[in-house]
Amino acid sequence: MTKFTLSFASLALMLAATAIHADDKKPAPGPRAVAGNLDNPSGIAIHPETGHFFISEHRGVLRLFPQTEEGKKGMARAFEVNHFPSDIYGKGPMYDIGPLGVGFLDNEHLIVADGSRPDASELVRVYKIGATAPAKPAKEDSAAFTLGPVEAGDTSAKGEGNFYGVAVTNNAIHITSNGDDTKGWVLRSVITDGKPGKLEGFIATKQDVAVDAPCAITVDKSGDLVIGQMGEVNVAADSLLLVYDAKTGKLKKQYETGLSDIIGLAYSPVTGKLYATDFSWVDATKGGLFELTIEGDKCTARKVASLDKPTAIAFDAKGHAYVTTFGTAEEGAKGKPGKLFRIAKGQL
Repeated sequence: MTKFTLSFASLALMLAATAIHADDKKPAPGPRAVAGNLDNPSGIAIHPETGHFFISEHRGVLRLFPQTEEGKKGMARAFEVNHFPSDIYGKGPMYDIGPLGVGFLDNEHLIVADGSRPDASELVRVYKIGATAPAKPAKEDSAAFTLGPVEAGDTSAKGEGNFYGVAVTNNAIHITSNGDDTKGWVLRSVITDGKPGKLEGFIATKQDVAVDAPCAITVDKSGDLVIGQMGEVNVAADSLLLVYDAKTGKLKKQYETGLSDIIGLAYSPVTGKLYATDFSWVDATKGGLFELTIEGDKCTARKVASLDKPTAIAFDAKGHAYVTTFGTAEEGAKGKPGKLFRIAKGQL
């Protein structure tokens, strides 16, 4: 009996060791592509009730949702809004762009920050949306509310354009803009009785930090605005993280990040950790998803995953991250190179 017990224990230990060894050899799972054929996707928002994905790309705003047709897997898609104009953005390479950022005013209204028109004529549109995808996409000019344009004047030397990031607080919509390089505006539309008001200059970020281009924007647990100051696209490691009082527009904190071009920012609803996407224009191989950790006056960036020209980031209720990428077109490939990736919460 004793010999049998010892043999069994030895066998158990051997099997356990073998299993551990096998796990060590197994490659760690990485980002998983859940949608492709996206045309320079730059914004993403996940509906809090339906879980549908709303993605802004060059051709319009797509809705991605669970496939219901028998025998088919993955996600179905439909254009929520299309027929936007088209513009070009960048400094070698250049990219075709349309609507840039998306967010929710409430469960029935989608905010679209546009980049498809020339500066000083671009708009922010707010569309009424349903619980299911529309049979036909809405036309670009069918918005329930239209904000802007912000023309040259007292608040903007050149007029505003390239409306990018969207963040909503209890009383206002906030939009980042790259149109006026002398100011670096975050624009604001005050919400009254559920309706957005005039779009006006709120925070001139470049005047505060002497670095260009507010792009990413989100709201932290205390209600402050957290902004990714992209910097110059042809300069490495110049992106800043800024924290502003959402009521007064006063700069509270600024951090160097060591990242080159912060395009997206989002907090995990499960862990509360902050994550950023770095497009990294000067060296795309260094782009990816990063966790940003703030300790005192220092911000540290930890690379979570390498991605090919990542842009927007959003989290679902379970804490899984979803990141859009421009990608790189392969010779002879059909379709567009843009993708939507899922990074499971356990990989973050």
